[in-house]
Amino acid sequence: MAKFFQEPSRTFAEYLLVPGYTGPEDTPDRVSLKTPLVKFRKGEEPALSLNIPLTSAVMQAVSGPELAVALAREGGISFIFGSQTIESQAAMIRQVKSTKAGFTGSDANILPDATLREVIRLRQKTGHSTMAVTDNGKQDGILLGILTSRDFRETRVDLDNTLVRDVMTPFDKLIVGDEGITLSEANDIIWEKKLNQLPIVDKDQRLKAFVFRKDYEQHKENPNEVLDSHKRYLVGAGINSRDYKDRVPALVEAGADIFVIDSSEGYSCWQAETIKWIREKYGDTVKVGAGNVVDGEGFRFLADAGADFVKIGIGGGSICITREQKGIGRGQATATIEVAKARDEYFEETGVYVPICSDGGIVQDYHMTLALAFGADFVMLGRYFARFKEAPNKVVSVNGNYMKEYWGEGSARARNWQRYDVGGDGKMSFVEGVDSYVPYAGSLADNVGLTISKIKHTMCNCGFTNIADFQKDAKVTLVSAVSISEGGAHDVLVRDDNVDAGQM
Repeated sequence: MAKFFQEPSRTFAEYLLVPGYTGPEDTPDRVSLKTPLVKFRKGEEPALSLNIPLTSAVMQAVSGPELAVALAREGGISFIFGSQTIESQAAMIRQVKSTKAGFTGSDANILPDATLREVIRLRQKTGHSTMAVTDNGKQDGILLGILTSRDFRETRVDLDNTLVRDVMTPFDKLIVGDEGITLSEANDIIWEKKLNQLPIVDKDQRLKAFVFRKDYEQHKENPNEVLDSHKRYLVGAGINSRDYKDRVPALVEAGADIFVIDSSEGYSCWQAETIKWIREKYGDTVKVGAGNVVDGEGFRFLADAGADFVKIGIGGGSICITREQKGIGRGQATATIEVAKARDEYFEETGVYVPICSDGGIVQDYHMTLALAFGADFVMLGRYFARFKEAPNKVVSVNGNYMKEYWGEGSARARNWQRYDVGGDGKMSFVEGVDSYVPYAGSLADNVGLTISKIKHTMCNCGFTNIADFQKDAKVTLVSAVSISEGGAHDVLVRDDNVDAGQM
């Protein structure tokens, strides 16, 4: 007979945190959200940690190079999507790793023979007014000049017949920095020469990066940024259990700091085989997370297999229809609670702490805080990050509103069959995700800053200033359907100019 769980499968929306004593030390500025990213032994420090408990999902519509850099600046990490060729994924990893703190790769590049009409189009696409003029129109080309919005006025020139070379500032009139210059030295030049930007070039005049005046303050304002030993931003990559023997070496060479096996269901022999191969080839020097699972059995299997972290969640994502199609999954709150219990038991037995990541089921910002209270060390978010300008998906107008396209890896658009692979033919038999839109929300930094502020204030209300203590002693209550409706605005007519600060 089938095994039946007696308790219902619950979501985060069915719980609330109960406030605790808030003492004089429980203030938001004293809250640390530092959290382990990979496993470690009792008494030791993890090889990789995050300064905020947020990671971006392994999705085409979410985790590209620009978002990876923006999130690393805030203290989290992105996992560049693996549903692309090995070469293109490696190129994205290299793009992130070529960006040192304060050094920005150029994503607005143009040929000298391009027209100003093309310049306008590129500016609309990237949102950047400073463009590098290179011999090949790419970010790694020989720098021939710089074009900014101050070099021409749209209303005073023939946009279709004026070429970039006619209005740009040529290289021989530029002040540049040599490759290897420190950020401090670059900023000294910017302030001494009263520049807005300093191009960094190698000995062959190839463009390597920009240092911008505006980033000077931004760099000082990002004390949480996560960096490797060379002051480069941390970045992860999604892999699958099919081509890992080719993909992993290429991504290691490109500089990926950590991998995650991207699968809708991770309690499988294929994930164990993938981890085993990585351990035999690289030992513990290459970090790899695994998942997804929804119970203690699945966690124990992947922890024993050698996973550096374990991801929780099946069917809870906003664009996921796995539960509709297959009837498998579990409420995200219940899954997180049970896996966290298994994680703690495993730690007691072995002395090895394996972090867990809650992936999916986050609708409101406070659900992230609940996930942490329930034992998650960090959360993985798709829809949340897909709304931001740094995500690689397009901004479109839908019924007069700015939206961003958002599609699941199991949708007909992505057709990431490897993520749903259960052996057999290499194809997708049916879809497990949808193609949709999400409201455009602006910059990552502004939105993540607000979310982190909410998490810190909530922890203070509960009397905690770090995640470990919060996980251990938080007080949580189930809520009734009536209590849920009572929690929002009710019995009033809400004015249109009210800002909805709770809904993502």
